This record gives sequence, C-alpha cells and structure tokens, in this order.
Amino acid sequence: MEYTFTLPSFDGPLDLLLHLIKQSDINICDISIVEITKQYLEYIEKMEELNLDIASEYLVMAAELVEMKSKVLLPQQEENEEEEDPREELIQRLLDYQYYKESTKAFKELENIRKEVYTKEPSDLLEYREEKDLDLGISLENLLDAFQKFLNSKEFKKPLNTKIANKEYSVGKRCVQIRDILREKKQVSFEDLFDIPTKEYIVVTFLAILSMSKKQEISIEQTKNFDNIIIKEKRD
Repeated sequence: MEYTFTLPSFDGPLDLLLHLIKQSDINICDISIVEITKQYLEYIEKMEELNLDIASEYLVMAAELVEMKSKVLLPQQEENEEEEDPREELIQRLLDYQYYKESTKAFKELENIRKEVYTKEPSDLLEYREEKDLDLGISLENLLDAFQKFLNSKEFKKPLNTKIANKEYSVGKRCVQIRDILREKKQVSFEDLFDIPTKEYIVVTFLAILSMSKKQEISIEQTKNFDNIIIKEKRD
C-alpha cells in the first residue's frame, strides 16, 4: 500500500516560520529561538526524506537559526549588561513579512473584485440628447459671431440723440412681436430685429430668436459666408 504525503507550499523561509509560529499558537514577539529552530529543522528534514528539492534560501535561514540558537544557549557575560537580544532582528523581519503578506492578500481581494467589473470605451452620447437642435441653416457658432459683430458695430456704439423711456422686455413678448413681423413680411434681416439700441432689448431679442428656432417656429439662413442672415417664418 502506498501512502501520499502532502506538505504545504511556502513562499520562502519567513513564510514557513510564520506557519510554524501560527501552529504553536504564540505571538511573534514571544518566539523561542530554541523551539522554532527545532521545528524548522524538522520540517527541512521531512523535505529531505521525501527527496524534495530544498531552495538555498531555506538552508540559509536554517544556518541563521542555528547561529541564533547557539547565542541564546551560550552563558551570558556579566560585563555586557545590555547585550542585544539575538531574536530582535528575526522578529522584526517576521513582523515586516507578515504585514506585507496581509497587505498582498487585501490587494488580491480587491483585484478579484475588480475583475468582476467590466468597462467600455466612452461613447459619443450627443445623438441621444433630449434637447432639439436649433433649426439653423447656419451653425450656432456663426450666429453667435454675427451677434457679437453686431454688438461691436459702429452703429451700435454711436451716441443716441433721442431719449428712450425705460421699458421692461421679456422673451415671451418679444417672440410675439417677431411672429407678427414675420406674418407681415415673411422674412426679415437678423440685424433689423434689433431696432431699439438698448442692451436689455438686444439681449431679449437674441434669446427670443434662439427660443423660436428651438421650437421650430423659424428658420435662419445665410446664402454664403459674411452675407446677411435672414430670419424666415417656418410653415408646416
């Protein structure tokens, strides 16, 4: 009858030492060099009995443990009252290794969670926007340029010789006025709609034009670049 022996695999001698300490149910800082060395060498002997290849790093650690064990067993010299604990360096190495091992485990869990998340390249969602495009025979950018040129025009900058009484304007009322103009004339020049040279009136008029275009009430056309922009009544 054949027997199969299975030994746990370790990532290195420090990993094996942590395993032995855990099996002994002791704190890393309370390890006994004599006991841990004994357990470590027994494990190495098991590996040799099973004809397993032993990495050189395991043998190096075995030599270090034997050296530390010998220092612990040697009688203490009285003149060296504050002699260093031979376990100190090993304990620190084990604590550091345990910290990085636990951190690696946490990162591995995060990696597994991330594997469940699937991403895709960002898509162009402009075609799904709810807002209707303005019904422009020209681009909105060109319309804005025309509006800016109008604001900067010399005619608009000229001082007024007449007095204009203060009056409140609303986009809704201006839309009604533009509809009336288009019913009568069918079409009108963009600049002709800004017949009162006050900032409030001009801004409200421009917003009214954009609002009516968005509602598909008017069409805005320009035959070629730098030509006059024409506002037309849009019929069904």
